[in-house]
Amino acid sequence: MSDVVISIENLSKSYRLGVIGSGTLKRDFSRWWAHRRGKPDPSSRIDGAPTSRHNGEVWALRDIDLEVSQGAVLGIIGRNGAGKSTLLKIISRITAPTTGEVRILGRTASLLEVGTGFHPELTGRENVYLNGAILGMTRKEVDRKFDEIVDFSGVETYIDTPVKRYSSGMNVRLAFAVAAHLEPEILIIDEVLAVGDIAFQKRCLGKIGNVTKTGRTVLFVSHNMGSIQSICSEALLLEGGDVAMRGEPGIVTEKYLAGNNNVSGFNKPGFDVNLSLLTDKQHVDIQITRIDLVNPAQREHGPRTGDPLEIFIGYETNKTLLSPGFVVQIRDWYENELIRLSSMPISGYEIDRLYASGTVRLTIHELPLVAGRYNLSIGYTRERIEWLIRLDNIVSFDVSPKDVYGSGILMDRSRGAIIVAHDWDHSASLSSES
Repeated sequence: MSDVVISIENLSKSYRLGVIGSGTLKRDFSRWWAHRRGKPDPSSRIDGAPTSRHNGEVWALRDIDLEVSQGAVLGIIGRNGAGKSTLLKIISRITAPTTGEVRILGRTASLLEVGTGFHPELTGRENVYLNGAILGMTRKEVDRKFDEIVDFSGVETYIDTPVKRYSSGMNVRLAFAVAAHLEPEILIIDEVLAVGDIAFQKRCLGKIGNVTKTGRTVLFVSHNMGSIQSICSEALLLEGGDVAMRGEPGIVTEKYLAGNNNVSGFNKPGFDVNLSLLTDKQHVDIQITRIDLVNPAQREHGPRTGDPLEIFIGYETNKTLLSPGFVVQIRDWYENELIRLSSMPISGYEIDRLYASGTVRLTIHELPLVAGRYNLSIGYTRERIEWLIRLDNIVSFDVSPKDVYGSGILMDRSRGAIIVAHDWDHSASLSSES
């Protein structure tokens, strides 16, 4: 589709860092008066270090030129502070640009912060009508869609409870349900979907997919590369307030991940390790102390499709363990189990016994996963009986796309979930014995 519904020209946004904004009017005035008299900042710490940065400007966005066509699903990615949320707030008319112009064609619904527009003392029911009115819905429109909104949000049991008693997840579920059922021409979504649980996130992504099928436009900010690749038709990478790249989601996310994955080992960016699980749910006989993922082919990168992947599991034990078994599971972002590997006889390999402390290494010779975000779980059992340790989703990691077949095409989610080594032979024939 060639119809442009969002046009941005020479857009820049700066914020001035100064002596105001300390939290109270009295403190702001004291700091301003001291600044005018050339005196030290009265809000400085005892060691003289100021509590705020020097006067000056910070440019959140610089000279952004962007056009978005009707029906496009544009994923916006980048590090924290890259300008993603600022861009969405300007498009949503929440923040004014310093320079430049934004032209929008069509009704817009924005979901930028959890519970935006909700009044904590009002019930969920009352806030549906209030938020609907803020987003431009008529009362009759809300009446017609109310049951559908509540059913989608999953908070029907608490719909007449004040939202101040809602969890953050319940807030965002109800807020997203209202925004999604507005049926806007343009839907703008920030990272707030990360607050909801897995089941609700799936429903949200499904709803976004339905929205795009009707020819409406979606701007979607997320740190989840799997979501960007699975639902977006294009991706935009922001770096330091500038557009670094725009194009096919797999290629743009690869550039982003390659820029982040520059440290090897446990603390590599792109790997989110749930450290609390390393101390919880452990067993008296054995403790799992460390999880490392390493790409031995290119240590400066994280996992890539088709590359080898080594998974190191550190452990400690105070006794000799007979017939121990480790299990590694890899699930996609939708919690579908894709791979299960174990050190038990079913895999043709068995660990006879473990002593004291050490490290177990699992080597996947060619990682068959296409680009996206995945969860890794670690389990421990003994003598093929009950699970003694089960650390679900202990690591979340991103797989970067790679031209596995040498065809010039990067393998992403649009081409399936698993890459399988294979051959084609067009001269083969099926023969049978006489």
